[in-house]
Order: sequence, then C-alpha cells, then structure tokens
Amino acid sequence: MRRLAEQKKVVHRWRELEKRVADTAELISLAEGDASLRLDIQSEIDKLTSYLDELELERAFSSEYDARNAILAIHAGAGGTESQDWAEMLMRMYLRWAERRGYKAEILDISPGEEAGIKSVVIGVGGDYACGYLKSEHGVHRLVRLSPFDADHARHTSFVLVEVMPEAEADVDVNIEPDELKVDVFRSSGPGGQHMQKTSSAVRLTHLPTGLVVTCQSERSQHQNKETALKILQARLLKLQLAERAEEKARLKGKRIIAGWGNQIRSYVLHPYRMVKDHRTNYQTGDTDAILDGELDGFITAYLRSNFSREG
Repeated sequence: MRRLAEQKKVVHRWRELEKRVADTAELISLAEGDASLRLDIQSEIDKLTSYLDELELERAFSSEYDARNAILAIHAGAGGTESQDWAEMLMRMYLRWAERRGYKAEILDISPGEEAGIKSVVIGVGGDYACGYLKSEHGVHRLVRLSPFDADHARHTSFVLVEVMPEAEADVDVNIEPDELKVDVFRSSGPGGQHMQKTSSAVRLTHLPTGLVVTCQSERSQHQNKETALKILQARLLKLQLAERAEEKARLKGKRIIAGWGNQIRSYVLHPYRMVKDHRTNYQTGDTDAILDGELDGFITAYLRSNFSREG
C-alpha cells in the first residue's frame, strides 16, 4: 500500500511539472523580443525538464526497497593484482558518482590487495532512491586493457563482482536472535598503525542458520566494527530473502534460474579501442575517462527505462 501511494505521488508530481514545462515553453514564445527574459525562462525550463526526467525515472522504481539507502559491495575476481586494481578503480568510480549526485558515501569495510588495489570493499551510499539507481550496477564488470603490472604490457582481462543491497531496517526487515549469531574477535590485518595490530579490534560475525559470514576490521574500535558488521549482515540477509522470493516467482513462471556470477553486465575496453558497453541495454559510449570518473547516469537511465518498458 505504501509503495502504491508513493508511486501515485510521483506520477502526480510528474504530471504537474509536465504542465509547468509546457506553460514555460509558451512564455518563451511570447518573449521572443526580449533576449534577457527569454534566457531566464529557458534556464527555468531546462531545470524543470531535468527534474521531470528524474521523476520519470522514479516511476521505474518498482521495488518497495528502491527508495532506501544502498549497501554496495565490490569483490575482485580471479587474476590477482590485475583484478584488485580494477576493483579499486570501480570503488573510485562509485564514490565519484555518489559525490556528483550529492549522496553520502561511506566506506564501511575494506580489504587491501597485497601489491595494489583492493580485494573487496563495502560502501554505504545514502540518498533519495540510492538503492533504486544503483541496482543497475549489480553484476560482473569486465575490464580489457594493457596491464600496468605486466613488464611486457600485454593485454589483460579482469573481472569484478558488484553487489547492491538495500539497507535493512533492524527488527523490521530482518530479526536476528542472539543465539543465531557467532561472534569472533581477532587482530586486524589491515593498515592502521600499531594500535590496530596490538588489539583484537576486528570482528567476524557468523549467522548460524544461513552460514553467512561478515568480517569488519576498518575501525579502531571493536564495538564500531561489530555495529558495522551487523549492518552489513542485515543487508545480506535481506538480499537473501529477496533472492529466494525472486527464485520462487521464477519457478512458478517456469523461468530458468542461473546461480553464480553469470555473464558480465558491462564491458570497459581501454585497448585496442576505448568503449564502455552495457550488454543488457546495448547503451555504449567511447568516453571511458568520464565513465570511470563517475558519469554513470547514461547507463543507469538506460537500464531503468529498459526495465520499466519491459515491466510496463
């Protein structure tokens, strides 16, 4: 019921703004003789059109969790330093995207690579419809480039898995009983100076019914690490519940279910040509530098519109 009310509210706002855009366009035609007035009105209509596009995208948010904050997890695939460097590049890309949108992005946990890059990172992204926008990024991202770590500068292909989960509301979405949780503490193996090495500040949570394990060692305080690990665990349990519902729905419809990483959703080619292509929508661009600097809205918009047209 709440989701339906929100969707009706978005549609109502969208129609109101559509009328305002039409009215403003009429004002521009009336102000043809006054250049300064025409520019002011054009600026206003550009702002309204941009906001209208945002509202149109919000209509594509079909899940009750789309309006929530997101938990974004990035995992380097096989390939050692190559994939770990690619994982760090993606981390920077999403942090820049969040900054561009005015979202709050916080690194909740990070595991550095041995030589360069990162093995994994978990980022909390807060803002209106953060989960709805970022759900387009869930899947395997493939990079093709000349390796900066190869003395022969050979071409390498690297894979990284990106997970997107809605931030769970404790005791509402997920209820974890104390006897369902195993808590282990140990010394942090990450950077952070002598304090982190000498004290058992890192925390590992194991959810016994599902076997899910979450480790957090980024904070200096064991209490902070436990809170962060619990937040990530709740998001993973909610994601598991949603996946089970989707699988059941797919079975009822007779759809084939594929487990595991699956095929890549997007390819980033930096050699022998420069191109980023989404394999679900066929949206592509040659401006790879802009994409890796966080200009992802074109890909996100194409995915949301594609999903909305299929569901509609």
